[in-house]
Amino acid sequence: MSELHVREWQDRLRRFAEHRDWEQFHTPKNLVMALSVEVAELVEIFQWLTPEQSTEVMGTKRAQDVRDEVADSLTYLLRLADMLNVDLDAAMADKFQRAADRYPVDEVRGSAEKR
Repeated sequence: MSELHVREWQDRLRRFAEHRDWEQFHTPKNLVMALSVEVAELVEIFQWLTPEQSTEVMGTKRAQDVRDEVADSLTYLLRLADMLNVDLDAAMADKFQRAADRYPVDEVRGSAEKR
Protein backbone atom coordinates (compact mmCIF):
# COMPACT_ATOMS: atom_id res chain seq x y z
CA MET A 1 0.00 0.00 0.00
CA SER A 2 1.39 3.42 -0.89
CA GLU A 3 1.84 6.06 1.76
CA LEU A 4 -0.49 9.06 1.52
CA HIS A 5 0.83 12.43 2.59
CA VAL A 6 -0.95 14.93 4.83
CA ARG A 7 -2.22 17.12 2.00
CA GLU A 8 -3.52 14.08 0.14
CA TRP A 9 -5.40 12.97 3.25
CA GLN A 10 -6.84 16.46 3.65
CA ASP A 11 -8.01 16.42 0.03
CA ARG A 12 -9.48 12.96 0.45
CA LEU A 13 -11.29 13.92 3.67
CA ARG A 14 -12.58 17.14 2.08
CA ARG A 15 -14.02 15.22 -0.87
CA PHE A 16 -15.52 12.64 1.50
CA ALA A 17 -17.35 15.43 3.36
CA GLU A 18 -18.35 17.23 0.14
CA HIS A 19 -19.85 14.12 -1.41
CA ARG A 20 -22.00 13.64 1.69
CA ASP A 21 -22.93 17.35 2.02
CA TRP A 22 -21.28 17.46 5.44
CA GLU A 23 -19.36 20.73 4.98
CA GLN A 24 -22.32 22.48 6.61
CA PHE A 25 -21.48 20.60 9.81
CA HIS A 26 -17.69 20.87 9.56
CA THR A 27 -17.33 24.27 11.17
CA PRO A 28 -14.19 24.92 13.22
CA LYS A 29 -16.26 24.83 16.41
CA ASN A 30 -17.84 21.48 15.57
CA LEU A 31 -14.56 19.98 14.41
CA VAL A 32 -12.79 21.02 17.63
CA MET A 33 -15.61 19.56 19.71
CA ALA A 34 -15.52 16.30 17.73
CA LEU A 35 -11.73 16.19 18.11
CA SER A 36 -12.02 16.57 21.88
CA VAL A 37 -14.51 13.68 22.01
CA GLU A 38 -12.20 11.40 20.03
CA VAL A 39 -9.19 12.32 22.16
CA ALA A 40 -11.29 11.66 25.27
CA GLU A 41 -12.11 8.21 23.91
CA LEU A 42 -8.37 7.61 23.51
CA VAL A 43 -7.77 8.86 27.06
CA GLU A 44 -10.41 6.45 28.32
CA ILE A 45 -8.41 3.50 26.99
CA PHE A 46 -5.32 4.57 28.95
CA GLN A 47 -7.01 6.08 32.00
CA TRP A 48 -6.39 3.33 34.54
CA LEU A 49 -3.38 1.63 33.00
CA THR A 50 -0.04 1.62 34.76
CA PRO A 51 2.83 3.29 32.90
CA GLU A 52 4.10 -0.18 31.98
CA GLN A 53 0.70 -1.32 30.71
CA SER A 54 0.35 1.83 28.63
CA THR A 55 3.58 1.12 26.77
CA GLU A 56 2.40 -2.41 26.00
CA VAL A 57 -1.18 -1.59 24.97
CA MET A 58 -0.57 -2.29 21.28
CA GLY A 59 0.07 -5.91 22.17
CA THR A 60 -3.34 -6.29 23.82
CA LYS A 61 -6.95 -6.69 22.71
CA ARG A 62 -7.26 -2.86 22.90
CA ALA A 63 -4.78 -2.30 20.05
CA GLN A 64 -7.51 -1.88 17.41
CA ASP A 65 -9.36 0.55 19.68
CA VAL A 66 -6.20 2.65 20.02
CA ARG A 67 -5.67 2.63 16.24
CA ASP A 68 -9.29 3.64 15.65
CA GLU A 69 -9.24 6.53 18.13
CA VAL A 70 -5.89 7.81 16.87
CA ALA A 71 -7.25 7.72 13.31
CA ASP A 72 -10.49 9.45 14.36
CA SER A 73 -8.53 12.15 16.21
CA LEU A 74 -6.21 12.70 13.26
CA THR A 75 -9.18 12.89 10.89
CA TYR A 76 -10.75 15.76 12.82
CA LEU A 77 -7.42 17.51 13.29
CA LEU A 78 -6.68 17.35 9.57
CA ARG A 79 -10.18 18.61 8.71
CA LEU A 80 -9.78 21.48 11.19
CA ALA A 81 -6.42 22.51 9.75
CA ASP A 82 -7.88 22.31 6.25
CA MET A 83 -10.93 24.41 7.17
CA LEU A 84 -8.73 27.07 8.80
CA ASN A 85 -6.13 26.99 6.00
CA VAL A 86 -3.36 26.06 8.41
CA ASP A 87 -0.23 25.09 6.48
CA LEU A 88 0.74 22.12 8.63
CA ASP A 89 4.29 21.90 7.26
CA ALA A 90 4.95 25.55 8.09
CA ALA A 91 3.15 25.38 11.44
CA MET A 92 5.10 22.29 12.52
CA ALA A 93 8.44 23.71 11.37
CA ASP A 94 7.77 26.97 13.22
CA LYS A 95 6.58 25.27 16.41
CA PHE A 96 9.47 22.79 16.34
CA GLN A 97 12.02 25.60 16.02
CA ARG A 98 10.44 27.56 18.88
CA ALA A 99 10.50 24.41 21.05
CA ALA A 100 14.16 23.81 20.19
CA ASP A 101 14.98 27.42 21.12
CA ARG A 102 12.96 27.21 24.34
CA TYR A 103 14.39 23.86 25.42
CA PRO A 104 18.12 23.75 24.58
CA VAL A 105 19.50 20.22 24.97
CA ASP A 106 22.30 21.26 27.32
CA GLU A 107 19.84 22.99 29.67
CA VAL A 108 16.89 20.60 29.79
CA ARG A 109 18.22 17.10 29.13
CA GLY A 110 16.42 14.66 31.45
CA SER A 111 14.04 17.30 32.85
CA ALA A 112 10.26 17.39 32.37
CA GLU A 113 10.02 20.92 33.76
CA LYS A 114 7.96 23.28 31.61
CA ARG A 115 9.55 26.59 30.64
